Amino acid sequence: MPNFPQLERLFWLHAQAKNNRRPNAARLAAHFEISTKTAQRDINHLRDRFHAPLEYDPARKGYYYTDDLYELPCLPASQQEVLCLLAARRLLEKSAGGYISRELECLGEKIFAGAHPSMLSGACADQAFSAVWSGYSPAQEEIFRRAAWALLRHRLICFDYRSPQTDASTHRQAEPHHLLHYNASWVLIAWCRQRQAFRNFYLARMTVLTTSDETFEPRPESAWRPLLQSAFGLFFGDETVAVTLRFSPFRARWIREQHWHPAQTLKELANGGLELTLPAADFREIKMKILQFGADCEVIAPLALREEIENEIAKMAGLYKGNTTNSKVDEPGSAATVLRD
Repeated sequence: MPNFPQLERLFWLHAQAKNNRRPNAARLAAHFEISTKTAQRDINHLRDRFHAPLEYDPARKGYYYTDDLYELPCLPASQQEVLCLLAARRLLEKSAGGYISRELECLGEKIFAGAHPSMLSGACADQAFSAVWSGYSPAQEEIFRRAAWALLRHRLICFDYRSPQTDASTHRQAEPHHLLHYNASWVLIAWCRQRQAFRNFYLARMTVLTTSDETFEPRPESAWRPLLQSAFGLFFGDETVAVTLRFSPFRARWIREQHWHPAQTLKELANGGLELTLPAADFREIKMKILQFGADCEVIAPLALREEIENEIAKMAGLYKGNTTNSKVDEPGSAATVLRD
């Protein structure tokens, strides 16, 4: 637990220095009934661990701040609170170019500065926690910082945005309303002035982002919040359709543990299989999810999605048909092992 008596002494030292009362070890020791050695350690702690701009004034035999704007960054915290901070730092280590992790690390150092030595440490957390993401789109640090700054201050942003479908880049002006951390990628929900509608913008696809001095009045949360919850994935539309997927008894063991959407429903089947139903406004993302399960997942509804999956399977079959004659045989058990005629 934090050493609250020491924190109380540090707060007293800080207040005395801020008010130009020139505290010293003798006065601190007398006020808190401690030894002068302990008092001097507290003064050194404030200067060295909290980076306080303390200087000694021989004329008045006490310490003062060389920077009147300095504030004591002291946050007493429980072990559980520190644990959550350290875990968050590790989970967001690669997010926004490492910017969030570095800032959390600085906050952690300030907390540890006023904590008992037996508390958790950053090195301990590095060994205990980690996060692995695959297939995500990393955002540039500067893009994230500017977008977040504009979001919190209701400032208009301008940027170039690359379309993954056409690879073309367009210039946009947008009013940022919400930043979403989606599968380790940062997505900005913003009102696009060119499209006159809310759009999802991946920060990884933004370049040359600038913030304007122009401010805007945020639109009601009810106008953009449904984009996060109304349908599966990030694609949205005016209407949603119920998608029902049937999983084999083998795959159902994993699906029961997973959460795909807040409005999902599960139906147990007599053979041990499972039917999952959820809303979708666009088939692009749900199709990729379905195909990753292969023959363990069957589309029951709607018919349009089932037909799209059938067409995709036919295209895949065409890619692999008759292409095994030149394949090589690797060692048994290796990941690259294939069959040969």
